[in-house]
Amino acid sequence: MPQDPSTTPPLLVKATRILNAFEGQRSTLTLTDVVRHSGLSQTTVHRLMDQLVQVGWLEREGREYRLGLRLLELGAFASHHNRLRRAALPQMIALHRETGHWAHLFVLDGPEVVCLEQIGDPRESVPPFQVGGRLPAHCTASGKALLGFGGPAVEPHVAGEHAPRTRRTITRADTLRTELAAVRDAGVAFDRGECFHDVTCVAAPLRGGGRALAAISVSRLAGYADLNRLAPRVTACTRLVWASMFGALRRAEDTPAEPVAADDAENLRSWLRFSEWG
Repeated sequence: MPQDPSTTPPLLVKATRILNAFEGQRSTLTLTDVVRHSGLSQTTVHRLMDQLVQVGWLEREGREYRLGLRLLELGAFASHHNRLRRAALPQMIALHRETGHWAHLFVLDGPEVVCLEQIGDPRESVPPFQVGGRLPAHCTASGKALLGFGGPAVEPHVAGEHAPRTRRTITRADTLRTELAAVRDAGVAFDRGECFHDVTCVAAPLRGGGRALAAISVSRLAGYADLNRLAPRVTACTRLVWASMFGALRRAEDTPAEPVAADDAENLRSWLRFSEWG
């Protein structure tokens, strides 16, 4: 008898059940194992697992399956972003209190930046985007900071024509390259109403000597007379965040340190491997 569609789990729920089967101590499972753990039919499990193998979320060797590299990469990125947010949060709170403006934490994802965190007073103003929101990198201060210190890998996101957001948006690739050269010289980037006509920002990259990992920015409604005054404060914030994350590692090279927890060590090795710092 056909199953009632109203009681059939959605596709994403089925895929989640399959992936959850790999939470146990065994790193590899057979099709029969996954059917038993998921409660789904063998036909459904076989079809979905084949699709998960195709997208890299699972890997197959003979009759056994294991979690795929792509899924592990996504988990590593999520872990890294959480650690980054935890390290940045206290300094962003201090930056907001010092300047009175909203402080934001962005990471680059292709041609866009994603807001991981923002600190401000919604009674005073509210940014036109939320945590988790995406904005074009070419017309935001954080985006330009990340593109400017992104190395050759970001060139595809600089080349070509760019969609205008306001009359101030840089749309030509050669003009954007000139702007990014100025960002590298100054160590900070500006958005003077290029993404939203009534919002201006200054951002600094979070980096050591290589590619930028993230960017921290301060935004304000209208006017940009004090952006240059805010720039040193934003730069100081990124330096403090970097020091809180990696200063202990530098000191450990010269002085004995307590053993690092296995989980923390593995997270750090994954971060360094996947972030491709130069």
